[in-house]
Amino acid sequence: MKNFAHRGFSGMYPENTMLAFQKAVEAGADGIEMDVQLTKDGQLVVIHDEQVDRTTDGKGLVRDYTLDELKKLDASYRYRGQIDAVTIPTFDEYCRWAKDQSIVTNIELKTGVYPYPGIEEKVWNTLKAYHLEDRVIISSFNHFSVLRMKELAPSLTYGLLTETWLVHPGQYTKNLGVACYHPYYGSLTQETVDEIKSHGIIINTFTVNTEADVQDLLRKGVDCVIGNYPDMVRRILKGE
Repeated sequence: MKNFAHRGFSGMYPENTMLAFQKAVEAGADGIEMDVQLTKDGQLVVIHDEQVDRTTDGKGLVRDYTLDELKKLDASYRYRGQIDAVTIPTFDEYCRWAKDQSIVTNIELKTGVYPYPGIEEKVWNTLKAYHLEDRVIISSFNHFSVLRMKELAPSLTYGLLTETWLVHPGQYTKNLGVACYHPYYGSLTQETVDEIKSHGIIINTFTVNTEADVQDLLRKGVDCVIGNYPDMVRRILKGE
């Protein structure tokens, strides 16, 4: 089983920041899951929510800020007094760092609420610039977005995100020509896992934050857990 850090080591550090990504690597994560959106001036930035309110000291929609304006926000304000201020990373910053790391990056296109026209091509061009084509998984809750990027870059690995308890998800994923299924972990009954695996689909599940759930998913044959505590997952996988 693979161990992916959800928004970096987000259980202990400000999510989707370079600090959280570096700490995930230090904790032994095999991969990092992160989120990409577009700014008002068309720049790729790494942030989960469509609004900046929860994770920064700003207010409003990511898409209403220019990159320069976003860079003035403190992405660690919830950790004041514990951690120095950090900024929202650009996707370019992340890729420049990731090219020198031995990790896989699960890039979630945050196109589930706002489609961000052109985001797929911008992500693809950046990946090519840093030669990361062989070390990424592209996923989204917007399956149309996944298929749009698959047309641009058919050689990449893709995953379909869902919180829905789909009927025959393995067949659905295979029919779309996608390699991975990225479900909410609570939907993974043994029967569902078996159906998905029968179609040769890889299961990368989120957001797994307890030892009991990691162990349960390991027994069921899930391929990868995406969680906020990569140190805990690593400990279980090593049998410590």
